[in-house]
Amino acid sequence: MTLPRPGFDPELQAALAEMPSMPRLTPEVLAQLRQYPSAPVETFLEGLTVDRREVTVPGPDGALIPLSIFSPAGPGRSTAAPCVYWIHGGGMILGDRFSQIDIPLEWLAEFGAVVVTVDYRLAPEATGMTLVEDCYLGLIWTAEHADELGVDPARIVVAGASAGGGLAAGTVLLARDRGTPAIAGQVLICPMLDHRDGTASSRQYADGPGTWTGEMNAFGWRAVLGDLDGQDVPGYVSPAVADDLSGLPATYIDAGTAEVFRDEDVDYATRIWAAGGQAELHIWAGGFHGFDALFPQASLSAAARRTRGDWLGRLLNSPAPA
Repeated sequence: MTLPRPGFDPELQAALAEMPSMPRLTPEVLAQLRQYPSAPVETFLEGLTVDRREVTVPGPDGALIPLSIFSPAGPGRSTAAPCVYWIHGGGMILGDRFSQIDIPLEWLAEFGAVVVTVDYRLAPEATGMTLVEDCYLGLIWTAEHADELGVDPARIVVAGASAGGGLAAGTVLLARDRGTPAIAGQVLICPMLDHRDGTASSRQYADGPGTWTGEMNAFGWRAVLGDLDGQDVPGYVSPAVADDLSGLPATYIDAGTAEVFRDEDVDYATRIWAAGGQAELHIWAGGFHGFDALFPQASLSAAARRTRGDWLGRLLNSPAPA
């Protein structure tokens, strides 16, 4: 029986209808999807005056984690810049460090932020803590090289979309618990936070139409959890099960009413408030998963992106705490 559920924004629904439907995810379909290249990053750099640098950071297991750094070019800055550390989406099984890169590049243009984006290893080839540890490794490198990058270490923001939002949340939890680096804020865009799939929204959107269904979500989580028993999943991997959400930096969370992650995202914000933290939450009526990344020109998408940017601007321009 189909559960009643919030419908899509009409403008977004019309745009979605023009897209080919996603096939049911299987290992074979995943292998096929990975053959399609991402849009060239140069597409998103058009019109921007940017210096680009590529580095690889060696991990403790010998793996090399690629980072791309985009910095505003031009006359030397008199003050250190804010930094957005970007973690891409793709269900933890797809994508690369340039996925959804247009979102943080808007913040480079608007706020002069240095953008660092990480190519963490994907599931199912990597499982458990590997993905979030890769993200944390790149964050540590960024903080340790802040002077070299022209970055203000007091204004590092961790941000990500979808799976990248979940990994951003896990990375910030790791930074809090390991005591470094200091994080000014986290931006969690329709984040993938809970492996348990037990919310009303996960049941409402268990199948299509949509861009990321409950069935797809279950496939992604099976891939990343591997042999982990459900009772043994760390909060760094599935942040919704973290026992303690106190001591987190200022947080921005958004999602749509018409998506799988709606309720787990609302719950995460609620638990941050209950722990005494600051979180700003926006749930956009009629938005499906990733609506503002897929169709940035739609009215609802423009509102979501503008509101997110306004919050980030307030955070980056607020006076340091005494």
